[in-house]
Amino acid sequence: MKRRPLPVAVAFAAAATLMLSACGGGDDKSGDSDKIAGADQGTEKPSKSAEPSGAPAQDKPDGVDVSLPADMNLVFDWEEPKNENEAAAMDDAANFFRAIYRGVDKRTAKDASVVAYSTGDGLKYAETQINAWIDGGWTATGTLRHYDATTRSAANGKSVEVAFCADAGKFYGKEIKTDKVLKTEPSIEDYDHYKIIMVKHPTGSGLWQASKVFVETKAAQCQ
Repeated sequence: MKRRPLPVAVAFAAAATLMLSACGGGDDKSGDSDKIAGADQGTEKPSKSAEPSGAPAQDKPDGVDVSLPADMNLVFDWEEPKNENEAAAMDDAANFFRAIYRGVDKRTAKDASVVAYSTGDGLKYAETQINAWIDGGWTATGTLRHYDATTRSAANGKSVEVAFCADAGKFYGKEIKTDKVLKTEPSIEDYDHYKIIMVKHPTGSGLWQASKVFVETKAAQCQ
């Protein structure tokens, strides 16, 4: 999630560092501390065409809207795994990011979609991201692509790690007051690698929520 004015980028970097510390993570490059016991690799590199941000996700809670404006396009260029739980967790990891940018668009961290698709540290992460955009007076425009996704399940079947790359090379900040799009030159800062810990909602409704967020910025493996 790049292509923002500098104050927002700094705020987000600080938030990511705090979140990693709170979750017990480090630089999240090669360590085993965040591995899920009994997990298996669930997806391969994407081979199907990307889907737009407004595509409705299956099994989303009734009445929860994750739609975005036409100029705010989140693409999830990945294939779902065969495992039913991992597929559901992956769908709702996408919804988690849609919810964040819906909050940015609606100018609130309390949107129903944010509450639906995140919990615990995941909810704190979402609120921090949204509020940084709001405080800066910016929204977003362009295309944010997510790809190279993998999934791993916990032995108890109640949590799934969804890991993926994000390319923000064509995703920009836009000033609310002036509609000015804030562009920068392409760089390694356009690439992030995420590991999202998705947990199954206790109601058994098929909903999965982001509970922890690990971010590696300037992720060379995503180039």
